[in-house]
Amino acid sequence: MTTIVHLIDDTTAGGVMRVLEHLETDPTLGAFATHRIQTVERGRFGAPAVEGADVIVSHLSVSWRALPMLVALRARYAHLPVIHVEHSYTEAFTVQNVSRRGRFMALLRIAYSLFDKVVAVSEAQGEWLVERGLVAAPALRVIPSAVDVAPFAELRPVYTQPRTFGAIGRLDAQKGFDRLIDAFRATDRDDLRLRIIGDGPERESLEARANGDSRISFTGFVFDAASAIDELDAIAMPSRWEAYGLVALEARAAGRPLLVSPVDGLRDHAAAGATVVEDDSVADWTRAITRLADSGPALHIAVARARKDAMQATERFAGAWAALVGELVAAEGKTHSASDAA
Repeated sequence: MTTIVHLIDDTTAGGVMRVLEHLETDPTLGAFATHRIQTVERGRFGAPAVEGADVIVSHLSVSWRALPMLVALRARYAHLPVIHVEHSYTEAFTVQNVSRRGRFMALLRIAYSLFDKVVAVSEAQGEWLVERGLVAAPALRVIPSAVDVAPFAELRPVYTQPRTFGAIGRLDAQKGFDRLIDAFRATDRDDLRLRIIGDGPERESLEARANGDSRISFTGFVFDAASAIDELDAIAMPSRWEAYGLVALEARAAGRPLLVSPVDGLRDHAAAGATVVEDDSVADWTRAITRLADSGPALHIAVARARKDAMQATERFAGAWAALVGELVAAEGKTHSASDAA
């Protein structure tokens, strides 16, 4: 059986680690390959020793500091297919965080050229990578992120007008919870509630922003996301950038109406029933919350469609990875056969 070694240099709890854990433990993924996670020390100069791999998959950070190691990795394992999964960089990330964009784009072009394939975790991210000339179209594969959604699919869906809205994630600037709080406070609805679930560096400032509004509560980090979503009627994701958004996938699987910003991979969820807050202003988020709270029978249709699509996500994820790995291993085998014949 094919052995795939996944390299990671940031094991902080979050979406990337959850995807890796799914890759390592999902039986469907395990049917075509053995997946092994290997931690790489961040900042090292040389390539790590990767034992017994038929395919190497990088989930490593891309930076100028990391570039020598990526070059060394490619050189040391030139005989193996090497894939990179881009979990972080997107169009909105670049707009929000990068001042020297020419230099940044040069870094990405150099780094991505070292790999046989680059995997984008959303259609929107993939389009950006190709349109900006960061990855050649034949070298790109789009595989939307996935985790086991079975615990969420077991929840009773919400088909009626939602009253308790929730936002889940790390409390930092990326997630845009500051705008959501402002938007919620601007509603005049005493029957609505907002729960902020998670922890992070902006918790104190976000609590101050809520200014004692009794409708808004902060619950801190929770280990059981399904139980947390079970207490919510709708999910809001006002992120400033988001490569894909696993919370959106889980919300859809749970049958929760979903409001998302018009950025990056969050747009992918619109095709499956999420509502995009197109203007992305505080005023537009206020209107979106109110409209969803007053929604009619059409909500049932949208939620049911979104839920069905989400429950198929893990199967699509496994199939896409099996196809990509099979393609690269077959190509490698043909190359070796040709070399032996020569």
